[in-house]
Amino acid sequence: MNQPAPHIIFSPQRRLAARRRARILQQRPGAARYLLDDMVEDVLERLDFLRHAPNRALIIGEWTGELAAALRQRGVAVEEVDPADGFNDELPFPGGDYDLVVSLSALDTVNDLPGALIHMRNALASGGLALASFVAAGSLPALRAAMLEADGERPAPRLHPAVDVRAGGQLLQRAGWANPVVDYRSLDVRFSSLDSLLADLRAQALSNCLANRGPALGKAARARATQAFGTGTVERFEILTLSGWRA
Repeated sequence: MNQPAPHIIFSPQRRLAARRRARILQQRPGAARYLLDDMVEDVLERLDFLRHAPNRALIIGEWTGELAAALRQRGVAVEEVDPADGFNDELPFPGGDYDLVVSLSALDTVNDLPGALIHMRNALASGGLALASFVAAGSLPALRAAMLEADGERPAPRLHPAVDVRAGGQLLQRAGWANPVVDYRSLDVRFSSLDSLLADLRAQALSNCLANRGPALGKAARARATQAFGTGTVERFEILTLSGWRA
């Protein structure tokens, strides 16, 4: 029996463009990368806590190269793939029998998240560990408020819908991950202006990838958003981490 096609929320073309643009922006001195830095540190801490010493690992979406370098220092054979290079999270992964599969800051913009999680599980060897971290529900409250102020009585789709902890647990059960664990943590960052936040989002491939992105902000609406966001504003990122095993 054929499964129904997933609802198209995100544009694959715009997702690809955002990730490729971020790769270019990362070449600039001081480019923002704090979200991936936080995720990489968390993955290494989890591996130490779980005492999981993989021989072969697949890393998805971690374009800094820091996680791969750290794992190679531990003697792990690492393969790296990225949606910016054409890797499709929503298709069965090439190869397989990995002891560790890690996806960082990639699954928040796929249309078939259950399918992507199933493919992660299927790429594991027996006893292998899967880890996925991405920006989750509750993130960017100041930006959301500023966009609502800008749009007034007719809010447009400007920010991504996101997964929360409860939905994450349901997704892992559906995907068949053994001993699933779902948790989240907050990362607070202070911004001097709305423009500085938007620049950081672009540099980290977090700009708008919606299939229906809504109309562009006009000059007056942009001014309302800038004023509503203010200066010296602390913005919050919620990072959801899904982990589980293949029995």
